[in-house]
Amino acid sequence: MFNHLLVLDIAGGAVRRIDLDGTVSTVVAETGSAPDGIVHDPAGDRIYWTLMGRPRRGESEADFTERNGGLRSARVDGADVTTVVADGDITTGKQLAIADGFLYWCDREGGRVSRSRFDGTDLTDLIVTKRDPATGLVAIDDQCVGIAVDSAAGLLYWTQKGPSKGDAGRIFRAGIDIPDGETAESRTDIETLWSGLPEPIDLWIDAASDTLFWTDRGAAPRGNTLNSAQVPASGTATRTPTILADGFAEAIGLAVDTDAGIGYVTALDGTVRAVPTRSDAPTERVVASVPGSAFTGIVGIGS
Repeated sequence: MFNHLLVLDIAGGAVRRIDLDGTVSTVVAETGSAPDGIVHDPAGDRIYWTLMGRPRRGESEADFTERNGGLRSARVDGADVTTVVADGDITTGKQLAIADGFLYWCDREGGRVSRSRFDGTDLTDLIVTKRDPATGLVAIDDQCVGIAVDSAAGLLYWTQKGPSKGDAGRIFRAGIDIPDGETAESRTDIETLWSGLPEPIDLWIDAASDTLFWTDRGAAPRGNTLNSAQVPASGTATRTPTILADGFAEAIGLAVDTDAGIGYVTALDGTVRAVPTRSDAPTERVVASVPGSAFTGIVGIGS
């Protein structure tokens, strides 16, 4: 079970520790530009986080198409901050996952799902989406955001959120490894599991129960929600997702404590909310609310 939470504060460029009683402290004061996804490796007792990088200025919305994202690491107490993947080797680092000695992440404006070892070596693109031949940019429908890995089944899952509040989001599944004779651009094993979602962001898979959880920052009533659905067998129809909680102010990060039956959701208003994921779990509550912060990635640290 989780002892405490670590969350990324994109407004403050920091890693915050949030105890389950709501106490907030700072673990890493300077993460680098626009931190988004965070994971914990218990074996090495280190945390890893992605950076979206610096946006272009002068746009009506932040433009992260410039390739200057990266990946950092530190001990779980915040000491020994190191660079794992150099700034510029990722376009826009988003959610991060760990499986079998590898880090997996989505690169939004890069239109990629990638992985590397914990030291940044063996950096490999597993999925590369299409680009506009005229601009060389990835279309917004094909930008990858959230990721979850089921290493026992050899499968990875990812979201492509689509336009803001656009009801064009999708969740995909493919094998962890590229099929023989294929490339990251030409894979034929990609399945679309759900489409027409408001704006799916981060994923979490409970492989023991074959349940997928995700946040969605789209428009109400289906957006700004925490959702769950049974993972379908290959070639079978997907079930309509269940909304576990709603009313978030731009829901982003997700960490599920499967032992406790609680999903922890971050939002851009600087809140962390605990949501029951099964009937015998505690009732929903706000764990912390930090004015002036904007929370993205979250990871639970076990006792």
